[in-house]
Amino acid sequence: MFRILRIHGESMAPEYQSGDFVFLMKVFRKGLKQGDVIAFENRLYGTLIKRIEKNTDEGIYVVGTGENSLDSRRLGPVNRDKVQGKVIWHIRRR
Repeated sequence: MFRILRIHGESMAPEYQSGDFVFLMKVFRKGLKQGDVIAFENRLYGTLIKRIEKNTDEGIYVVGTGENSLDSRRLGPVNRDKVQGKVIWHIRRR
């Protein structure tokens, strides 16, 4: 399964900017590793895109690169069932 998302916000800046597009591929849980960028659903904030910091039995810990990123430091680990896909292609806005 594939999906295209548009980036909103600067939590993954400077690599991913607001207005960029990413192409996601649904992956199996064991296919996710440290350094992968994933999109996941959060019940309060909707769809978020972050980089995997570590993948543990408790869940996936994610971080953003932006200064005020909303990530596992504030949200805790991501439930694997909430992962929508792994970024496999990044299209920068012009």
